Amino acid sequence: MLRKRIIGLFVLGIVLLGCGNGQSKSDKDKTLDSTDQKAVVVNQQEKNILFFGTSLTAGMGLDPSEAFPALIQNRIDSLKLPYKVINGGLSGETSAGGKGRIDWLLKQPVSIFVLELGANDGLRGLPVAQTTKNLQDIVDRVKAKYPDAKLVLAGMQVPPNMGAKYAADFKNIFPELAKKNNMALIPFLLDKVGGIPKLNQADGIHPTAEGDKILAENVWVVLKDLL
Repeated sequence: MLRKRIIGLFVLGIVLLGCGNGQSKSDKDKTLDSTDQKAVVVNQQEKNILFFGTSLTAGMGLDPSEAFPALIQNRIDSLKLPYKVINGGLSGETSAGGKGRIDWLLKQPVSIFVLELGANDGLRGLPVAQTTKNLQDIVDRVKAKYPDAKLVLAGMQVPPNMGAKYAADFKNIFPELAKKNNMALIPFLLDKVGGIPKLNQADGIHPTAEGDKILAENVWVVLKDLL
C-alpha cells in the first residue's frame, strides 16, 4: 500500500513538473515575442530628418559632432524622440548643384526636410530668379516623392556689398518660397552669428563650434514644433 502511494506521488510530481516547464516555456516565448514586436515597432517609428545644404550644414572646419545637425540629433536623443538626423551638407554647393544631387538623397525615407541652400548663389551674385527656380524644383521633387514630409526652409542673406537691391531681392527669396510651399521658415540661419568675428572662423563665413551652437538654437526654435 505504501509502495503504491509512493509511486502515485512520484507520477504526480512528474506531471506537475511537466506542466510547470510547459508554463515557463510559454511565458518565456511570450516575453520574447513581445520584445521582438516592440523592437520592430520602434524601428518602424523612427523617422529621418534630412538637412540638405551647403558647408554651413556640413560643418566645414569643425568636427562632425560640432556641426549644428549633430547638435540637433543630440537634443532629439536627450528627449528620446524617434528621429534620425541625416547631414546632407556639401561644401560649395549651389542651388543648381543641389537640384542635381537631391534625387540620390531621396532614395531614403524622409519625414522632415530642411533646405539650406542659396548662400553660395548669393555670394557669387547669381540671378535671384535662377536661385528661386532651382530651390522650387528641389522642393517639388521632395513633395512628389514624400507628399507627407514636413518642410523647413533656412533663410539666408548676403552682405550689403552685393548691392542694396540684390541683397533685398535675395533675402525675399526665402519667406516667399516658404509661404508658397507651406514651409516652416527659419528667418535667418546665421542670426546672432553672421558678422560676429569671435563666432566665425578665420574666413569670416563659417561659424566656430560656439557659433554652430547658436545655429542649432535658431533651427531648433522652428523644428521642435514639427516633431
